[in-house]
Amino acid sequence: MRKIIVLSLIAVFLLPIAVTAAGSQEDKADVKTIAVVTPYMANATTAYVIEQFKADAEQKGWKVRVSDTAGDFGMVVSRIEDAVAQNVDAIVLGMGDPAQMTKGLITAREAGIPVFGLDAGLADGVVLNITSDNTDLGKQTAQLLVDAMGGKGEIVMYTHDPHPGVRARAVGAEEVFNSNPGIKIVNKFHIDVPGPVDNARKITEDIITADSSDKSLKGIWAGWDEPAYGATQALEAASRTDVKVVGIDGTDFAKAEIDKGGSFAGTIEQDFDQMAEKLADLIESYMAGEELTENWYQIPGKLYKK
Repeated sequence: MRKIIVLSLIAVFLLPIAVTAAGSQEDKADVKTIAVVTPYMANATTAYVIEQFKADAEQKGWKVRVSDTAGDFGMVVSRIEDAVAQNVDAIVLGMGDPAQMTKGLITAREAGIPVFGLDAGLADGVVLNITSDNTDLGKQTAQLLVDAMGGKGEIVMYTHDPHPGVRARAVGAEEVFNSNPGIKIVNKFHIDVPGPVDNARKITEDIITADSSDKSLKGIWAGWDEPAYGATQALEAASRTDVKVVGIDGTDFAKAEIDKGGSFAGTIEQDFDQMAEKLADLIESYMAGEELTENWYQIPGKLYKK
C-alpha cells in the first residue's frame, strides 16, 4: 500500500515536468524561421534596414538568418536554395533585383515557401515588395540639384542598374533634368558595390581632371548617399566648390556633410524603420492566413538640405 502511495506521489510530481517539457517542445516547433538573402550588406543603408527588420522579427519570437553574397548575384540564387533546403518559413530578399533570381524563386515556390521583397522588386514568386517611392525620390533630389545649380550647367549621374530602386530613381531624376533646358546630362556612370565610395571618388577625380579647362561640370546626381559622399571627397580635394552633389537615403554621414555647407547639397531620407516594421507585420499577417490586398507598398521620404 505504501509503495502505491509513493508511486502516486512521484507521478503527481513528474506530471507538471512532463507537461512543461511537452509544452516547450511544442513552443519550439512553433518558432518561425525567416531567411534574409542580400547581395548588399556592405551598403550602410541595406545593413541598417535588414538589422531593423531582424529586430522587429525577433520581437515577434521569430528566428532570423541573414546571408550576404557581397555583390555576387549568382550566389543569391544558391542562398535562396539553401534556405529552401533548411525548410525556413519565409524568405526575404534584402534589396537586389528578383528578376535575376528566377531559379531560386522557382525552387521556393515549389517548396511552398513565400518570398518577400525588402526594397527589392516584384517578380513571379515574390508575394510583395515594400520600398520607398523611388521614382519620387529621384525627382525630388534632381529638382534639388537643379535649384542648387541655379538651373544651368552640365551634370553626371551615378547609378547602379542591378538595383531596381536605384533604376527607378534614375528614371525620375532624368525626367526632371530633361524638363530643364539649362541642364545637360553629359554622362552616366555605373557605381560598383561593394566599394561605392572609393569607386565614385575615383570616377569623380577623372571627371575633374578632364573638366579642368572649362569647368562646365556643375552637378553630380547620385542614386544613393555613398557615391555622393565619394564624389564630395574628390570635389573638396580639388577645391571644386562650384559643383553640387545630391544623394539619396538620409544617412548620418551624408547629413553631416550637408550640414557643413559644402558641395553636398542634399539627400532624401528613406523611412527604413517604418519599412522594416511594416514588412514584419505583413509577413505575420500572411503566415496567419490573412489575404493581402496589395503586393507593392511604398513609404514616403523626406528631403534633407542645408
